[in-house]
Amino acid sequence: MTIWRDFFRPGPLPPRSLSRRRDVALTLLAGLAGAAALWLVERHGQPFVVHMLTLAAIYATLAVSYNLINGVAGQFSLEPNAFVACGAYVTALLTMTPDEKAMTFILEPLIWPFADICLPLPAALLIAGCLTVALAFAMGFPVFRVRGDYLAIVTLGFGEVIRVVAENAQGLTNGPLGLKGIERQTNLWWSWGLLAVTLIVVGRLVNSSYGRAMKAVREDESAAAAMGVNVFWHKMLAFCTSAFFEGVAGGLLAHLLTAINPRQFDFLFTFTLLIIIVAGGLGSTTGAVLGAFLVTFGAEYLRFVDQSFTIPLIDYAVPATPGLRMVIFSLLLVGLMIFARRGIMGRAEFSWRWLAAVIGRRRGGGAA
Repeated sequence: MTIWRDFFRPGPLPPRSLSRRRDVALTLLAGLAGAAALWLVERHGQPFVVHMLTLAAIYATLAVSYNLINGVAGQFSLEPNAFVACGAYVTALLTMTPDEKAMTFILEPLIWPFADICLPLPAALLIAGCLTVALAFAMGFPVFRVRGDYLAIVTLGFGEVIRVVAENAQGLTNGPLGLKGIERQTNLWWSWGLLAVTLIVVGRLVNSSYGRAMKAVREDESAAAAMGVNVFWHKMLAFCTSAFFEGVAGGLLAHLLTAINPRQFDFLFTFTLLIIIVAGGLGSTTGAVLGAFLVTFGAEYLRFVDQSFTIPLIDYAVPATPGLRMVIFSLLLVGLMIFARRGIMGRAEFSWRWLAAVIGRRRGGGAA
């Protein structure tokens, strides 16, 4: 734990710290380099790598938005599966053609007006995000009357209500059969573009006066209220902002998987996002992104242990054990929590000044 804390603790800043103008220039250069890397991966990368990078960016968007309400505002809510499901279903219903809907809704026809609507993906994503915000706004009034563990229980209940409705509303969601034949429109540019927009919006919000008020609410609601902070509306702002990006990310997820059903959006989905933000560092946007990539790629690349394999050094054949990868992955996460209880980043955030401080600290340690 000491090693992690020492590595991420900023050392003394160099005599000439990076100016704001230089920060902007470095950020633009990093963005251009990232865009070039995405272009190369899309043109020359393997389909599996492209798919995993797209999926990881969607999960990173979900983690950053979920971290806003759970980590920054300090409200232990367990409802993201409901917002992601809402965004996924609304986007899919708005982009599927009438013929595809007629072939999908066999047991009961799709209700008006969704049966005849077919919109382009950008418009569908925007509508899905706005409807998810409306759902979050309606949920916020009863939800934020409680706090702590009771808040977690209430939001968990709301999430299950949405899932049960999706499983039984045959004329709207096709019930347990779900929606199939969704056109695959999500690609690297859509997923990483949404992640970039989410990082910009959430970053500006967290560093504004509203973000500082949210952090004050997280630390002590009574003290924040005594200082004039409107506790309820700052919670609602974090809740609705988080819901918007979760809904849009859910729409992209539906157009990546091309098929959705209510079982995909159970509590395990929320639990996965909770693991991501805790592993990355609760309250850290940078940690949420790192945690999303760690969990997404880690869980996938450990898939080989579910099958039989041979340990090279001792030439021992390990029999196929379905589910072993999740056991190993869970043990790795437990180890991370033991040796870095505040996660990978704690509450630290990446910045060019932070990077310069870390490099200066490493150089100073090497010279000593």
